[in-house]
Amino acid sequence: MKIYVNQMGYLPGSSKTAILALEGTKDAPIPEAPGKVQICAKSGTYMLEKEALFFGWDEASGDFVWQVDFSEIQAPGSYEIRWQGQTSYPFSIGSHLYNELHTLLSKALYFQRCGMALEEPYAGHFARKTCHLAPSVLWSEYEKCMAGEMEEADMQHFDIRGGWHDAGDYGRYPTAAACALAHILYAYRFFPGAFEGTLNIPESGRDIPDILSECLYELKWMLQMQNEEGGVYHKQCTLRHANFVMPCEDREQMYLYPVSSLAVADFTAVMALASRIYRPFEEDFADQALAAALKSYDWLQKHPEFLGFHNPEETNTGEYGDSSDRDERMWAAMELYRCTGEEHYLTEAREIFDTLSSTTEFGWGDVSGFAGWALLEAKLMEDYGNILGTTTSTPISAAEADFCRLYETAFLKEAERLLETLSGSGYGVALSPREFCWGSNMVVLNRAMLFGTAYLLEPKKTYTDAVVRQMDYILGVNGADYSYVTGVGAHAFCNPHNRVTVADDIDETIPGFVSGGPNGRPADEKAEWLIRPGTAPMKCYLDIWECYSLNEITIYWNSPAIFAAAFLSVIK
Repeated sequence: MKIYVNQMGYLPGSSKTAILALEGTKDAPIPEAPGKVQICAKSGTYMLEKEALFFGWDEASGDFVWQVDFSEIQAPGSYEIRWQGQTSYPFSIGSHLYNELHTLLSKALYFQRCGMALEEPYAGHFARKTCHLAPSVLWSEYEKCMAGEMEEADMQHFDIRGGWHDAGDYGRYPTAAACALAHILYAYRFFPGAFEGTLNIPESGRDIPDILSECLYELKWMLQMQNEEGGVYHKQCTLRHANFVMPCEDREQMYLYPVSSLAVADFTAVMALASRIYRPFEEDFADQALAAALKSYDWLQKHPEFLGFHNPEETNTGEYGDSSDRDERMWAAMELYRCTGEEHYLTEAREIFDTLSSTTEFGWGDVSGFAGWALLEAKLMEDYGNILGTTTSTPISAAEADFCRLYETAFLKEAERLLETLSGSGYGVALSPREFCWGSNMVVLNRAMLFGTAYLLEPKKTYTDAVVRQMDYILGVNGADYSYVTGVGAHAFCNPHNRVTVADDIDETIPGFVSGGPNGRPADEKAEWLIRPGTAPMKCYLDIWECYSLNEITIYWNSPAIFAAAFLSVIK
């Protein structure tokens, strides 16, 4: 029998659930009930005795599961759960916990910066040298050179620098960047009070929140990825992933891969969003961002056909492909409507909405939920100011009000569907056994954001409890028995698939990174070799750096965690 807790801890007034679990098969006899467990202060003081309530057999984990609800304990402090000589990992109760987590998750983005030295005052012993300053060349011109159709000396060179390394590799991708930025910028828009602390980055101390300074570093790189016609290069990468060397040692040629309509639409949307967010702080940048968004939207209007992207045969860096750009175009139109108030953008977004089968997703592959956030932003600020801590009031048109009702219904319907999924999980995660995919933790965190959105629309405790349960899962209430955030918890994963972490010769892991998580269909050689066939999907996880299909980090796995932590730091 194992005991699983949120290894970071619990908010005083929130629901608090621990799990007792025993591995078994569905048809095995039901084990004897464990009876009562003790919740004790770390000092040894007995606090409470609770009955472990039998849930049943949990398919995702392959466990018989008992749930322990100890929500009545609210006193701040350090605790542990004891049962028949066993003791859980320690955890805390405190109102500050998610504020601290949210800061740690946000600071991790600084450690992904490209094109600059990370200096000791800000990076501590993780300081490193400047990287990736050499000019990039167009992939199309490289191909012409290889075919003998162009001389190498005639190739154009582009000094495009900065931004965040996307993941454990050193590539940079506008579609992934737009997704991560949307999570964070909307978190700031909805929960500004969560972002008042310092991140200790070079820009700290200016008259702008640190999180916006950090995002600005990525946004300024994205602006460089727009060409003269308004197209946006799909990615900036080397031919193949770098070896496991420090960024400054990766000196292979960087290429700008061809424009895709996916990258153009995502760029349009996030630049329009940024123009609104930054206007009170950086008016010149806000103007620049809006002008860039309008230019790229014009490109989209001139190119109504889908222009996707597939890696050339010689390339193995991230593809970030898709089969449609309809959701991306809807998001772009909706953000420009929110910026300009021009009705034709709303009309275009609504026409696309009616053609989509999914409208509430927050991932790089489906950005339809971001359009919903843009649409509902004014209504949220007006109708739910008591929740968001703002008194902003913006009148909306009849057409917008009608569209808002459709999107509210869509978000709330999806939240209710996911509550059913959650209730069918012994561990309280809104993920069916078949959904433990590559990056499953991103799905969990995206669903935490969906529950948070539903709460803003309809303040029900079941929605806040659902956000709490998803974060409990990420932070240790899971069958793999890990906190999936480096540096958080007594048993946090510490060997991410991340070139810097592998190559820096530092035993300690950079804190604040979120792991991709269990993958019921392991897709790397090490994981395929080590994970026994038939392993329950929630347990298909290894804290081994070679296992990139389980254990990589990315900016868009951190960003939904930032949103969820910001939500819980404000909606306590």
